[in-house]
Amino acid sequence: MYNVRENDWKLLRKLVPKWQERYMDKLNKEYIQILNKDGNPSSIFWELEKRINKDKQHIGVVIDMRRSKMIENILLMLKEKVIFIEELEDFSNELKEEINYYLKMYGRGTM
Repeated sequence: MYNVRENDWKLLRKLVPKWQERYMDKLNKEYIQILNKDGNPSSIFWELEKRINKDKQHIGVVIDMRRSKMIENILLMLKEKVIFIEELEDFSNELKEEINYYLKMYGRGTM
């Protein structure tokens, strides 16, 4: 089992806000598409409200930043396409090996 290295933890804490901003920018563009739809304004409003409520729970918007959840969070961000495997290049080989182990286990490819 991977023991979180201080350098990996610091790097993750540095990168997560950038990843979240990028992800929320993507969401905002999707919201604009919803708002630009033709249709009943109240239907569009409620569609957007439903979508925002769903998205507020997404790891790309809110994340439980605990060391004990580091691997789980990275795997979930990969699964949900908040980040991409190439973005883990600056992390330690040990962390990348741990991520690869889980990716192989669940058949999602490797780094």
